[in-house]
Amino acid sequence: MNLVDQADQAASFDVAVIGAGVVGAALARAFTLAGAKVVVLEKAVDVLDGASKGNSAILHTGFDAPEGSVELACIREGYALYHDIRDRLGLPLVRAGAMVLAWTEEEEAGLPALVAQALANGVTDVQPLTGPEARALEPALSPAVRAGFRVPGEHLIDPWSAAHGYLLQALANGAVLMRQAEVLAGRRSGDGWHLATTAGEVSASLVINAAGLWGDEVDRRVTGESWFTIRPRKGQFVVYDKTAAALAGHILLPVPTKITKGIVVCRTAFGNLLVGPTAEEQDDREHATVERATLQALMQRGTEILPALAGHEVTAVYAGLRPATEAKEYRIRTDLAPGYICVGGIRSTGLSAALGIAAHVVRLAGRHDTAIADPVWPRMPNISVDGTRDWQCPGHGGIVCHCELVTRREIEAALTGPLAAGSLAGLKRRTRVTMGRCQGFYCSAELARMTEGRLAQPMVGPSHD
Repeated sequence: MNLVDQADQAASFDVAVIGAGVVGAALARAFTLAGAKVVVLEKAVDVLDGASKGNSAILHTGFDAPEGSVELACIREGYALYHDIRDRLGLPLVRAGAMVLAWTEEEEAGLPALVAQALANGVTDVQPLTGPEARALEPALSPAVRAGFRVPGEHLIDPWSAAHGYLLQALANGAVLMRQAEVLAGRRSGDGWHLATTAGEVSASLVINAAGLWGDEVDRRVTGESWFTIRPRKGQFVVYDKTAAALAGHILLPVPTKITKGIVVCRTAFGNLLVGPTAEEQDDREHATVERATLQALMQRGTEILPALAGHEVTAVYAGLRPATEAKEYRIRTDLAPGYICVGGIRSTGLSAALGIAAHVVRLAGRHDTAIADPVWPRMPNISVDGTRDWQCPGHGGIVCHCELVTRREIEAALTGPLAAGSLAGLKRRTRVTMGRCQGFYCSAELARMTEGRLAQPMVGPSHD
């Protein structure tokens, strides 16, 4: 498989975006639609392979973001832009609403300040709730709930289709994606940059570092220094079977701390129920392991919030890493070097803020490209429970993954095109194949046959002896 997508390595670009996570995808889209010639450099065999592969998939309003911060501004703009473009890109939205719940006297005492913060942040439709009022809205809640408030605008989305959609639109309008193109060094010459990558040299007038968990290292490789340090924060999650989703209509949020938003219980766009994440500091930037004791504690906390959850089966567990730094705020800076913008420290709100971050960075760049007058709007295939699925349409070629109702046609489509999957993990994120109750036990053999010779990182499957 050719790992350099649409790329002429000798070509010169207006903008080079380093990192193909959700923020890098949004940046590529924004600069491409603004008329720039864009290349995206990703060191992995597939996109969304770092921090963006594991999150809780909530579209946040910013009600609890630091008042007056860049983060708040980007969340609010990103939230509005997602609503504006989602129909044209075919991106789902589950209008769940959230409830912030207090379970102790101390947490209850902190609710008025949170409500005041929400109002100051422009989220004016919050609704204070007594304990009985919270249970009237969510009957499965434990009687131990003391009070809370409702945030109607918090919603659930598909975390991967959003980023894939942003990047696919960039590619459809002329951007270039280079995979297995790790940036090794940078050199400023004249009015531009020359980047040495594992896929060859790339030249660009403007370089944007959106490398996530490796943002500080990319700073050093390109400019010779970094002004922040990534401190990976691991979040472990438990995913319950689809039958558990009926227990919670709202996103159930805790009273946040200074370090973390805390343990969330919510449905997913795929029809499951999720509990998590934890917030664990670690040094390893590449591996996010799950630990039995932590998962058991998550399950225990889930049943304390929703007692009936104890009777439901766990479908999967997973962990992700967030690119936290020594400071809570986003680490966006334009003055490290001429023609270089660092977009670092984008933590748990990156999915919600991505489109807003991209718009913010376009303004910071001060470019005056000619915007595309009539851009192409590709539509993403729907893999959420919100809307029609491919298995409901004729001619799909049969269902391969029965747990998640993934069709042969969906898999074939994900293996082709400008954003074809490069690994089994990438194929999962595009289709949800093997992510259901049996975790691939029944469909992996057929999937291995379908993907043989077509993935840059082949499946590790059963022997064909």
